[in-house]
Amino acid sequence: MGSYETMAFHLETERLVLRPWVESDADWFRPLLDERDRGTFTVERARAGIVKLLAETETTGFALLPIRRREEGDVIGYCGLIVGRTSVDEPEIAYELFRHAHGRGYATEAARAVLDAAAATGRKRLWSTVGSWNGPSLRVLEKLGFERDHVSREEGAGEVVWLTRSLP
Repeated sequence: MGSYETMAFHLETERLVLRPWVESDADWFRPLLDERDRGTFTVERARAGIVKLLAETETTGFALLPIRRREEGDVIGYCGLIVGRTSVDEPEIAYELFRHAHGRGYATEAARAVLDAAAATGRKRLWSTVGSWNGPSLRVLEKLGFERDHVSREEGAGEVVWLTRSLP
């Protein structure tokens, strides 16, 4: 693993604030997980997920961050960096928003702030992996300058598009 700066854990954009997780985030995280249609999540399971995310942040020096809309004050999802299918040296950018927040440019805005934060750590490249069926996420990544690298097939995930982007 290279020698990287720790990612900034408080990011602000014109409309959004990205900040570290707190235990009470389980109250909104659970319904976001439920929107994936992958089963019923309990607050305890969501809280355990947050604990795992915080532990990973301690190990990697980067994080997924909850996204709050400035004007409305509500949390609409998360965006940040994860190891995912890649590595600490070249992490994945990841984001997920509540359906009611789709189509308003929030994912692009949050991801752009995360790209800047990732570049500030000294990393040179990021990845993203997205289901081929997820056209909106693929469009967000293309707007951000990600380019398709290859496609894989994974059990349980189907066809996965791998995209990459060099950092300045």
